[in-house]
Amino acid sequence: RVMIDHPGLVQEIHAAYFSAGAGVATTNTYAIHHDRLVKHALDHRFRALLDAALSEAEAARAAHGRGLLAGSTGPLGASYRPDVFPAHDIGTALYAEVATILAPRVDLIIGETVASLAHAAALVDGVRQAAPDTPLWLSVTVDDHDGTRLRSAEALADLAPIAARVDAVLANCSSPEAMDRAMPVLATFGKPFGALANGFQQITSDFLRDNPTVDALSARPEMTPERYADFVMGWVAAGATLVGGCCETGPAHIAEIARRLRAAGHSLA
Repeated sequence: RVMIDHPGLVQEIHAAYFSAGAGVATTNTYAIHHDRLVKHALDHRFRALLDAALSEAEAARAAHGRGLLAGSTGPLGASYRPDVFPAHDIGTALYAEVATILAPRVDLIIGETVASLAHAAALVDGVRQAAPDTPLWLSVTVDDHDGTRLRSAEALADLAPIAARVDAVLANCSSPEAMDRAMPVLATFGKPFGALANGFQQITSDFLRDNPTVDALSARPEMTPERYADFVMGWVAAGATLVGGCCETGPAHIAEIARRLRAAGHSLA
């Protein structure tokens, strides 16, 4: 909706992240799915919204002069809700439709907040079917209390056969503490890996109801850019090469991560 009501704002946000040190801009296409748009009588703008999001990311990169564009595609139905994910054939077709539009204009596609093995399988099948030559990053969301398990309660380690079909594996949209436990598992897949954690309190039962709002979530005042970067440096020490932030993190967090990485002798994309 923000792209309709405030054109140009997303470009400004991308620009702020690039200026802070980000090497990858994730397009504002996470929630552009038919099932989301129908609820707001916006499904007729499906392609136009994808185009707007891609254009704003492209403009920010052009102004910055460098950086990668990651075409984001989020969960079908709802985030963190494997119970409402559609049947495999339906999910595959919907992801293929999005990937067909994203692929020509991005450097890679990232499937975000993947909550179950079924979700992962449908997403990878759909993207590989529509865009077999586009690099694909698979980013799962793990249990806030146990980073070795997906939100579905399935073992993260069981993702291995699906992970073998993608170019990188990450965890996102979970607590930093959960990422600490996820990293050793992701490392076993033999792919570049990393994490993009949340800066707010864990996902609550109220947020898992239908049509939740952010009022069901609580901020973590102690999760300053410095504290968050402490976690990130731990993931890097565990072998992670793809790091950043998810919800309730901002350019200040990215700037601190970039500063710490450079100080430790790492090069940034």
